[in-house]
Amino acid sequence: MRAAANLLESGASVRQVRAALDGARRIAPGVRTPLAELRLVVRDRRVVVEQDRLRLDPGTGQTLLDFDAGDLERETRESLLTGMVRPLIPPADAAEMWFQRASEWDGDPERWESAVEAYERVLDMDPGYAAAWNNLGLLHHRMGQYERAGQCYRAALEADDSCCQAAFNLGSLHEDLGDLSVAVTWYRRALELEADYADAHFNLAGVLAKLGRGEDAAVHWRRYLELDL
Repeated sequence: MRAAANLLESGASVRQVRAALDGARRIAPGVRTPLAELRLVVRDRRVVVEQDRLRLDPGTGQTLLDFDAGDLERETRESLLTGMVRPLIPPADAAEMWFQRASEWDGDPERWESAVEAYERVLDMDPGYAAAWNNLGLLHHRMGQYERAGQCYRAALEADDSCCQAAFNLGSLHEDLGDLSVAVTWYRRALELEADYADAHFNLAGVLAKLGRGEDAAVHWRRYLELDL
């Protein structure tokens, strides 16, 4: 917990820390608790693993020599994928076809515009399709269109008030906007909907730590570690 707090105090975002932890587990599968067993540090505005005098990219396991803004943007883009939601009970076949097509495109930045159009087609056919609203919001979020992203996340909750991913994404959005107290509210809402939502515990802990509420943050760090081991 202290290691995570140190990373946040050094300027890392919650999403960067989360992405680094996931990557550290991939490059060191025998490590159960990366924060305790590996040295994660912030260098040139990114979280890296330092081991045996080497600096490793936790996303790829490759040794790092130079850093650029493009790498940081890629990591942030990849970490936003954790908020995606897939349908359990699809609506009409045509809407589902476009949803699946959009889902194939939304991971490729070069096809984001096509994915946006596909999700909008879904919503033209089924305005109550919460998963489509949520994923459309994530695309706008990644593209920096924050106002539209918020509208889509709220529409997802209006369509399905149990959509914990949309509540989580609203927390992430307000965290990105610097509205930390509002972010706390939405992360707590996500946990009301899904008590074992590991990402929500992680992000909430990070925001509470930034607000100086260390004891409250520790509760959620511990729960995150319990769920993510």
